[in-house]
Amino acid sequence: MKAILALEDGTIFKGESFGAAGERFGEAVFNTSMSGYQEVITDPSYKGQIVAMTYPLIGNYGTNDEDVESRRPFLEGFVVKEYSKVASSWRSRKSLGDYLTQNNVMGIEGVDTRALTLHIRRQGAMKAVLSTRDPDEKNLVEKAKQSPGLEGVDLVKEVTIDRKYVWTGIGLKARPALKKRIKVAVLDCGVKYSSLQELLKRGCEVTVYPATTPAADILKARPHGLLLSNGPGDPAAVTYVIKTVQQLLGRLPIFGICLGQQMLGLAMGGKTFKLKFGHHGGNQPVKDLATGKVSISVQNHGFCVDIDSLDKKDIEITHINLNDKTLEGIRHKKLPVFSVQFHPEAGPGPHDCTYMFDEFVAMMQKKQGRF
Repeated sequence: MKAILALEDGTIFKGESFGAAGERFGEAVFNTSMSGYQEVITDPSYKGQIVAMTYPLIGNYGTNDEDVESRRPFLEGFVVKEYSKVASSWRSRKSLGDYLTQNNVMGIEGVDTRALTLHIRRQGAMKAVLSTRDPDEKNLVEKAKQSPGLEGVDLVKEVTIDRKYVWTGIGLKARPALKKRIKVAVLDCGVKYSSLQELLKRGCEVTVYPATTPAADILKARPHGLLLSNGPGDPAAVTYVIKTVQQLLGRLPIFGICLGQQMLGLAMGGKTFKLKFGHHGGNQPVKDLATGKVSISVQNHGFCVDIDSLDKKDIEITHINLNDKTLEGIRHKKLPVFSVQFHPEAGPGPHDCTYMFDEFVAMMQKKQGRF
C-alpha cells in the first residue's frame, strides 16, 4: 500500500506502508539512535510526533515483550528508509510490522530519511501528516498546516495513567535490601519503565501517580522523594503539574527528568522555549560543569528551559549540551532539588548517566529521618 508523508511547508515524501493504515498527524522529528527502535516507539514522550529513524535499516531484530518503555506505543507515525521484514533474534516474538499493526501505529518505508533529516535540521521541526488514505498531495499539505502541532497543547493528559499503582518491575527477580525502605513517589507525565527499573534496582519502593494528583495526596503517603518524569509536548501547557511542583518544593527531595526539569524550571519562575528541531537520540554530548566530565546521553525533547530566565541566586546550572549550549541540568542551592534534561535511565542508549539515580537515592537517604 502506498503512503505519503506531507510536511506543512509543502515537502512530500512517498513510500510504502507497513503497520496500520489510515491517517495520522504530528510533528515530524528525527531520532539518531542506531538501535532501540522498540524503546523509541513505546516512549510516551513521542506522543504527538511522527518519528523518522536516521539509521537506514530498522526492524532486523524484531520486537519482544521486554524492551518496552510504557504500556503501549504513543507516537503518531514511524518513518524508516528500509524496513526489514526478516527478524533475526532469539528474543523476537513478532516482526516490527506486526507490532505496529497490532498497536494501530502507522509506518512508512522507502523514505529518503537522510534528506528528511537534513530538511528538518535546516527548516526546523514542522507539522506533518502521514496517510495511506488521501493521495492528494496539496490536500495533505493543507491538512498538515491545519493540524494543532505541539505548542500550547497539553499532551500529558493523553499519556498519564488513570490511577496510582506500585511498580513491581519487568524481569527483576531480586532487588537489594535497604536498612530502611525508601519510598519514591513518581508523578507520571509519561514516565519510561527504565526510570522505574533504575529506582527498583536500588531498593526503592516505587508508587506511580497520575499527573493530575494533588500535592496533598502525594504528601499523605509520606514518600521520601518525588521523581518528576519525562513526558510529551509543551510544558507550559501542563499548568496543573507546575502548580503541584510549586506546592511540593521544599517539602521533599525532588528529581526531575526531561519534562520534569522543564516543570521544575517553570515552577521556580523560569521560562521554556521550543527548540528548532529538538534533541532526539542516543548520542548527545553533555558536560558536567562541576567536574568538566563529558557524558554521552539519551535525549528526547522539543522544548527547553531558558538559562537566562532562572534566578541564579537560588539555582545552579549543572550541565550544558555541547552541541548547542542549551540547558541540560540544574540544582537548587538551598533545597534538595535537582534535574536533568537528558535521560539518565538510557533505554535505549548509553548508560553513562545512571549514577544520577544513585545521587537521588543518596539525597533521599540523607533526608529520610525528616519524613
